[in-house]
Amino acid sequence: MPSPDALRAAVRDVVDFPKPGIVFKDITPILANGPLFRDAITLLCNPAADQRIDKIVGIDARGFIFAAAVADRLGVGFVPIRKKGKLPWKTRQTSYSLEYGESVVELHEDAVIPGERVMLVDDLLATGGTAAAALQLLTELGAEIVSVSFLIELSFLHGRDKLGSHPIRSILSY
Repeated sequence: MPSPDALRAAVRDVVDFPKPGIVFKDITPILANGPLFRDAITLLCNPAADQRIDKIVGIDARGFIFAAAVADRLGVGFVPIRKKGKLPWKTRQTSYSLEYGESVVELHEDAVIPGERVMLVDDLLATGGTAAAALQLLTELGAEIVSVSFLIELSFLHGRDKLGSHPIRSILSY
C-alpha cells in the first residue's frame, strides 16, 4: 500500500496565493510525478474497496484530475460538477460560500439516476462550501453518497462539519 508520506513531501506551500494571508497547497508536483500520482489515485480509491460504486463525481477543476482517474481505475462513470455556465445541457445549480468569495456550481439533471451509489472526489477540503454544495446537488438528484474523498484536508478550517454524516476520508491533513 502506498504511503501518504511521499505525497506530503511533494506538496508545495505557496504563500500569499491567490491572495495575501492564504497558504496555497500546490499539488502540481504530485501530478508531475507518475509514481506519486499513481499512489494518490490508489489511496483515493481505497474507500471504494468494499463498496459498489456506480459513478465518481469530481468538482471543477482540480477535482476532475483525481476523480476521472479514480473512475477509470474503478471502471465506472465520471460525473463533472462545474462552475456556472460551463455545462451545455439542462442543469441543477446551487450557490455557496468559499474561503475567499461566493460561487455557483451546476450538475446535469440526468447525471445521476436516483439510487445510484456515488463517490465524491476532490483535491482539497478547506471550508467545505464547494463539497457541501456538490453533495446537496447529488442528494437532490437522488444519489446515495457512499464516500467523500479528498487528497488534502485543511482540518483547521473545519470543512468536514458542513458535509453531514457522509463517510469522509482525506489522504493528507494539515
